[in-house]
Amino acid sequence: MNYPKKVVIGDITVRDGFQHEEKFIPTEAKLWLAEELLLCGFKHIEVTNFGNPKGMPQFKDADDLFKAIRSSKRVEHLLPGASLTAITIREKAIERAIEARKEGFGPDRILLMVSTSESHQYKNSGLTIDEYFRMAEKYVPKALDAGLKINGTVSTIWGCPIEGPTDMSKAIDFAQRWLAIGASDVEHADHDGSASPDRVYKYFSMLLDKVQNPHKHIVHLHTTRGWGLANVLAALQAGMTNYESTLGGIGGQPANFVDGVPVSGTGAYYYKESTAVGLVTTEDMVVMMDEMGIDTNLDVDRVLETGKMVERIVGRKLRSESIHQGRIPKNLSGRL
Repeated sequence: MNYPKKVVIGDITVRDGFQHEEKFIPTEAKLWLAEELLLCGFKHIEVTNFGNPKGMPQFKDADDLFKAIRSSKRVEHLLPGASLTAITIREKAIERAIEARKEGFGPDRILLMVSTSESHQYKNSGLTIDEYFRMAEKYVPKALDAGLKINGTVSTIWGCPIEGPTDMSKAIDFAQRWLAIGASDVEHADHDGSASPDRVYKYFSMLLDKVQNPHKHIVHLHTTRGWGLANVLAALQAGMTNYESTLGGIGGQPANFVDGVPVSGTGAYYYKESTAVGLVTTEDMVVMMDEMGIDTNLDVDRVLETGKMVERIVGRKLRSESIHQGRIPKNLSGRL
């Protein structure tokens, strides 16, 4: 097997993970988790979404959460080396991030997203693909001038929950367009678990033939159908070195129902079963890579303990096997 010996893993539980929860996660719990992730060794964390909280009330505490992290004594020594991200799909959210940055508590990095599916693009942003790129071309320079880094995400690469199959080659073109606009990195997203290992390998091989620099490109995979780690292995084989995931594999789409109140959330194509979602599980991916001799620069045991606490925060058992089964022993136990 041919795969990298060192990777970077970002954890996006606080934003992408909790966005799917049907109860509001207390700001104090989000703060605790963000701190723990930094103490585990994660350098890249998604914190919140600066979009309108009316449709996504899980993010109504966005400003308060960022302010709390910026003033945290537990992690103040780690913040200079960390990248904290906010999702900013439309203009008002970008403007909000710029203002928060100027006020000293805002994100280091913002995320804009384009889909290869026209239907999903319009559902997600209210703009066509061409309109969205024109908006990005106008607003990315403003964000860069404010000192923000930009992530340009490409979604629905392997399939769309509305249209079905998509053209993978279109995503390569979009990734190159993001970099040309000024993005510092590009997230390549399996939106709903449509990716299979063979096509993951094919896509990232195609990508590296074009860009030849895996460090600017982030692998974002779901495990809705149970293929998550198989897809990670396929991406490793293709040569990808930058990954993101969530503890317990939670997340995926904004909930349609929060604290007993129906909200717009994702809309009609939301999963029928609220727990039948999820990204690749951080704990299992970290343990698997550790067993493969791949350096993640993370405290593996602390990652597992943090995963156990996330189960308590959300109130149910999650997808991670490693937090229950533990790591594979490195030494003989001494028992007969």
